[in-house]
Amino acid sequence: MMKKSAIAIITTLSALVFAPASFADINDDLANICTIVKNDDKSELRKKLRQVQDDYRLRLGDYYTGISCGGSSLIRYSMENNSVETGTYMIKRMSKTDLTGAEKDGMELKQWAENNGHLSTEIGQELLSRIS
Repeated sequence: MMKKSAIAIITTLSALVFAPASFADINDDLANICTIVKNDDKSELRKKLRQVQDDYRLRLGDYYTGISCGGSSLIRYSMENNSVETGTYMIKRMSKTDLTGAEKDGMELKQWAENNGHLSTEIGQELLSRIS
């Protein structure tokens, strides 16, 4: 009985000690993703997404809504900065469900792109072909 209690305590303590560090690490790992998107560096973005997937078992759709670049989502930010390579790459990596869901302001990506004149751009066209 004593052995099981000791194991349970050690397991609980391990979870408490190591869990906060892992959350801090993903924030650190994603810290410069806005700069990567703004610079339209597809190669660096690919490395960053692969690193997060390998280290945390998360895909882009899992943390996409938690990232804001100057108040915009990553794909909106790519449209605003005409970052075609990174914008189209992210669209290809995300599910149709993720791309058609409402963002923080309640607007879908397609609706926002149309309202802001980005639907006719390469990124906007990639979005349309992906969600159609």
